[in-house]
Amino acid sequence: MKLLVAALDSELVAFPDPLPGFDRLVTGPGKLQAAYALTRALETGRYDEIVVVGTAGSVDASLPRAVHEVSEALQHDVTDIDGVVGQHISLPARVHTSIPGGVTIATGDSFVDDAAVTARIRSLGAVLVDMETYVYIWVARQRGVPVRVLKAVSDDAEDDAITDWRAAVTACSGQLRERMRELYGV
Repeated sequence: MKLLVAALDSELVAFPDPLPGFDRLVTGPGKLQAAYALTRALETGRYDEIVVVGTAGSVDASLPRAVHEVSEALQHDVTDIDGVVGQHISLPARVHTSIPGGVTIATGDSFVDDAAVTARIRSLGAVLVDMETYVYIWVARQRGVPVRVLKAVSDDAEDDAITDWRAAVTACSGQLRERMRELYGV
């Protein structure tokens, strides 16, 4: 059995419930809720793969508004004891899925809608930003479960991004649903 994971119900509006071969988990937004919900779900030991779907802001103007596969995540809202942004005191700086050739996403506990913040995130090597992906990958790795992350670009993570996100989330869900059909035939 596979586990379909999203932070918000609105990111799954285009998906039937149930989806054959998948259980569904909506974690809530942010790193803490994502860590708690995914850890609890994986305690059952019944999943052979986690498939994360959701929206993300783009911090790279050349990135197409499409669904992107994530291969690496970092945290943009942490610093180590030397003040290095993106480095955590006790967690790895970057976590990886088993899917090569994807994009890098930056995760943080706030909705990004500021040009200065997107420039800082870009400088870390990320092209997307969200609030959960780092944690989903980290928890999956801790439990030894393969994870695939699909993110649809919903906004440019700058001025008025929340308005753009609200207008785009349903269309993004449709794009994610189509990608799931291509990958899993469901």
